[in-house]
Parts: sequence; structure tokens; C-alpha cells
Amino acid sequence: MITYYRSNHGALETIDKPEPGCWINVYEPTEKELGWLSQSLDISPNFLSKAFDEEESAHADIDPDNDQVLVIVDCPYVVSEDCQHGKKITQYDTLPISFIFIPKEKYLLTLSLHHNEYLDEFAKKKGSTIDTAHPQQFLLKTLLFICEVYLHSLRVVNRQIHEYEKLLRKRINDSDLLVMLDFEKSLIYFTTSLQGLRATVSHVEFKETVHITSAEDELLDNVKIEIAQASEMCNIYTDILEGITDAFSNVLNNNLNTTMRILTGITIILAMPTIIFSFYGMNVAGLPLAELWWYPVLMAVILCVIVFLVLKYTRILK
Repeated sequence: MITYYRSNHGALETIDKPEPGCWINVYEPTEKELGWLSQSLDISPNFLSKAFDEEESAHADIDPDNDQVLVIVDCPYVVSEDCQHGKKITQYDTLPISFIFIPKEKYLLTLSLHHNEYLDEFAKKKGSTIDTAHPQQFLLKTLLFICEVYLHSLRVVNRQIHEYEKLLRKRINDSDLLVMLDFEKSLIYFTTSLQGLRATVSHVEFKETVHITSAEDELLDNVKIEIAQASEMCNIYTDILEGITDAFSNVLNNNLNTTMRILTGITIILAMPTIIFSFYGMNVAGLPLAELWWYPVLMAVILCVIVFLVLKYTRILK
């Protein structure tokens, strides 16, 4: 699908066809739309292949033949939203978003293999003085918005971690620990993507792939600050999650050890009557009071009590 936008008093409005200085948003393109991108806009097949590759890493590239620039960054997106124990669980992954500058027609394109709701939210954002006629500024404001999405998603993950920590304090089971593992996966995706975003912004700044003017330096600094903040938050939340997971894993191991120790003690105690009754059952000569049925029972009970007290004293049974 292809949607065209242009600036109108700081806000974005949709238009029916492309015009100089517009933003073209493309996602889930058909073969016909891919043909239009390749033929009408003269975008190289290499750029299109990279733009619609789910596994493409964040980077910036330039096509000297057409003077076109490709910038790829990763943006968070919601993989699934489940409900467990009455609480909604949101799991995240990252999806590449590609920016292509076409100076000849003064177009700026965003391309994504799947629909990205955050770009729709960005298009509806008001009061941000978005100007599609200045593609460098538009790119930086989009990157700044993506950083805000990272920060929001990180806060969602952190809130879910604390909610499940409270649940784990009440009762621990494997399914809750697996949910914590899903949170850890989301944070790993964010960490990797933020590293790529930081490298891409540095490449844009120092390699002059996208010509940033002095008027846009402050906006670029804001982007770098937001990336640094998101990376720091991601590292902190990852450390917290690892600490929580390790702590409750140790609790599970301690509970298992306690259970095994108790079962071992019970097995030892129950072995005492078996030993006594085996001797009397085999008619061993010289056993005391063998003619009295209650004597071996009494001996077994007394021996069980003695073994129980010994195990209790040695703290095998607590």
C-alpha cells in the first residue's frame, strides 16, 4: 500500500498523488507498486531488496548513480498481546524501516515490509511542525519519534516485569518464568536495534550520507541524547530482569532441594520397619520375644522415632 503526505501548517495531510516535497509511505507493496517504485522513481533493485528485507540490519547507504540515499533503522513493534492471570502481556520485536531520499523529484520515502502503526501515529501527530519539504529534518524528527517509541515500549516492558515479580513472590511456577524469558527476549531485540540505530546516526553525522545543516544540529543532538537514554534504560532493565530471574531460579532450586531432602528422610524412616520385620519374618534364631507379635511393631516404632529425632537434629528434616 502506498500513501502520500504533504505538510500543511506543521501537520500532515494525505494527497492523491505524489508531488515535489512530499512523503511517500509504502508498506506491504504489491508487484505493481514495486514496479512503480523501480521504474517511475528509478530506485535501484538493490535498495528495494534491502528495504523489504526483514533481517536487514540498520545502516546508511548511497547510490552515486542516482544520488539516492538509503537509511535503514529498526523500530519496535508488538509481536503479540496475550492475557495471563488477568494481566495483559505485550511482547516486542523490532522491524526495519527504510528511508530513501530521491533528490531529483524531492521525494522522501519510508518503506516497510509490514504495516507499522507507529508511522501512522507519527503522521497524525500534531504540533510537531513537520515539514516534508525538508527531508533531512523530516528524517531526524522521525528518528526522534522512533526513540520515543523505544522509551515507551521499554516502560511497558519494565511495568510488566514488576507486575510479574509481584506474582512470583506469591507463587513460583514454570509458566511465569517463561514469561520473564519473553521479556528478556524483547530487551535483547531492543538492545541490538538501539546499537544499530546509534551507529547509523553516527554514520549519517560523520560520513555526510545525509547532508545535515547547522540548523538541524540541535535536532540531531536530541536524537543522540534520546538514543543514549533508551540504551541506558534498556541495559538497566536487562540487568534487573536477569537479577530477578536468577533469584527466583535459585528459589526453585532450593525448593526442589528441600523436597528431595524431605523425601530422602521419609525413605530412611520407612526403611526401619522393613528391616525389623524382615528379620522377624525370616524366622532368624535367637531374636528376642519372637513369639510376641507386638514386640517387633514396638521396636519398629521406637526405631522410627529415634531416626526421626536424629534427622531432625542434623537438620536433614526441618
